[in-house]
Amino acid sequence: MLDFLGNLKRTHYCGELRAKDEGRDAVVMGWVHRRRDLGSLLFLDIRDRTGIVQVVFNKETQAAAHAKAEQVRSEFVVAVEGKVVKRQKVNPELASGEIELVAAKLHTLNNAKTPPFAIEDEINAAEETRLRFRYLDLRRPKPHRNLALRHKIILEIRKVMDEMGFVEVETPMLTRSTPEGARDYLVPSRIHHGQFYALPQSPQIFKQILMISGLDRYFQIVKCFRDEDLRADRQPEFTQLDLEMSFPRQEDIFHVIETVMVRACAVAAIKAEAPFPNMLYKDVIRKYGSDKPDMRFGMELHEVMDCFSEEAKQKLQIEGSVFAFAAPGAASYSRKQLDDLTERAKALKARGAYFVKVTAEGLTSTVEKVIGAENVKKLAEACSAKPGDLVVAVSAKEQIKGTEAAALIAGQLRLQLGEALGAIDKSQWKFLWITGFPLFEWSETDKTWVSAQHPFTGIVDEDLDKLESAPWEVRSKGYDLVLNGYELGSGSIRIHRQDIQERLFKALGLTEEQLRRRFGFFLDALTYGTPPHGGIALGIDRVVMLLAGEKSIREVIAFAKTTAAQDLMADSPSEVDEEQLEQLHIHVTSHEWNFACACGGHWSIVFEKQYRKGGAELSTSCPTTGNRVGLARVDASGNWKARHKDRGAQEWIVVDHSEAEASAPKAQPI
Repeated sequence: MLDFLGNLKRTHYCGELRAKDEGRDAVVMGWVHRRRDLGSLLFLDIRDRTGIVQVVFNKETQAAAHAKAEQVRSEFVVAVEGKVVKRQKVNPELASGEIELVAAKLHTLNNAKTPPFAIEDEINAAEETRLRFRYLDLRRPKPHRNLALRHKIILEIRKVMDEMGFVEVETPMLTRSTPEGARDYLVPSRIHHGQFYALPQSPQIFKQILMISGLDRYFQIVKCFRDEDLRADRQPEFTQLDLEMSFPRQEDIFHVIETVMVRACAVAAIKAEAPFPNMLYKDVIRKYGSDKPDMRFGMELHEVMDCFSEEAKQKLQIEGSVFAFAAPGAASYSRKQLDDLTERAKALKARGAYFVKVTAEGLTSTVEKVIGAENVKKLAEACSAKPGDLVVAVSAKEQIKGTEAAALIAGQLRLQLGEALGAIDKSQWKFLWITGFPLFEWSETDKTWVSAQHPFTGIVDEDLDKLESAPWEVRSKGYDLVLNGYELGSGSIRIHRQDIQERLFKALGLTEEQLRRRFGFFLDALTYGTPPHGGIALGIDRVVMLLAGEKSIREVIAFAKTTAAQDLMADSPSEVDEEQLEQLHIHVTSHEWNFACACGGHWSIVFEKQYRKGGAELSTSCPTTGNRVGLARVDASGNWKARHKDRGAQEWIVVDHSEAEASAPKAQPI
């Protein structure tokens, strides 16, 4: 029989009882973490968010309580009344390990099924299982610590912003669709048929309007939404610190964020020192091969084109630059390890990877026959290589206008080797401001220069004359903050003059009609006296992840989504009732995939709900030849059917259909 809570009141949290509480009566409430039955003595470890306390049930002195304790199991919800006593043997692994609670009464408030994994700090359960049973996963001590740290960091940020005169203003969640670099999440309007709201990718336009409104200093801890291509550490909804200032210099914004980060780090007992160093984008790419460099280790890049003669470049098919770095202690790498590095480089679109081993006996190189012994020596010297080092040099297969393709490849190899060689000092916290970004980047798809940031990013004053004539040389007033190889946030001084904003829009090829449709209300606001302004947005999830020592932002988000943007616990996204769709005048169409058959005919696969390439193989037999045919590899949900049409035939033949579950590795072939 389960008990009611009634008027019973908790007097202490489990993990907060200490030796000073000896002799006190206490009431604790929580979950049964562990049960140990020694006959006349039965021990329950009771857990709440603060920790664990050991409770003793004595059959001889409290028979009723002992009898009830015999019935409870792991994760039952209980309340215990008892007296705090000192333990005969201290348990140093528990904060409450000096004492225990001698039970007088036990109240069983709820029972529980056996959980799919142990509620422990470290578990081996798959992440998908943890996310599906997130309410159990969050009972563990580590998520509690991470969420408490997140709370304290956000609280400290709010304190700092208030101290510096910023006003927190909430901006709309339902707004209009504007191009900001990713696809919008659209929300159909029931009242305005055929029209849609968009969830904000950021409050960009609204915070600029707040500056036009004279608010002067705005901030917000805000949810943002981006329907982006999936990555391992990307969430469709995320939280950021968003701020904007009127009449700022770049260094004013830097000072605000440095103050925020120093205080946030202190919450996690990490010492950060301001001001943070600053590097130009072009220099950071050439030195580290990344626009978010990890500076906790050396292995800096060097441009080494002068080590390769024209004849060598022709033999090696080198176009563009060659970048190299010295990996300390890697001269002992085997041929297989060098082959693996070469394959990794080629996967990153390298033309080739060239190695020099520096040993006490001398130099050996994979390209000595091509570039000569003198240039091998020159290559090692250019990287300041020492005995025991491995020099790694790469060239790129494809050149990228406006950047150094070979440096970007070398930067990825630098990170890989830095981790593999243990060269990264994990105790360091290396912040870096990056400035001088190009305003435009080359689009290989459109064969033109497109905006590298959002179209309100300011332009370096002396580069304005190049906006129409040489856009690839124009620098922006944008800046990024980087920590230990992660981009924490981006911002810029904005365009506040209408004439410059119009010039940029024209340089981007936007027509007057497009401008009015996308930014009409904002362009109107610019005409009413817009002050110079600028701001930045910091990714709160990423900041907390780093300060918590985690490797995934999902570990610091209470209800995270998978890499497929699914909430496994809430089974979201999900289908909705037809009635809801009818109210919105929405009709969901089938997905169809068409391709040729080896027999000369044609296949069509129709998916009732949705599909995505990759996953399990759908297969059937061609009705013309009888041969087994692998149709496609997909992740699919719902019913699907395969249709076949012979060459010249008018009608489709439906071969068969089957239920393909989400996560189609389990999908059944036709």
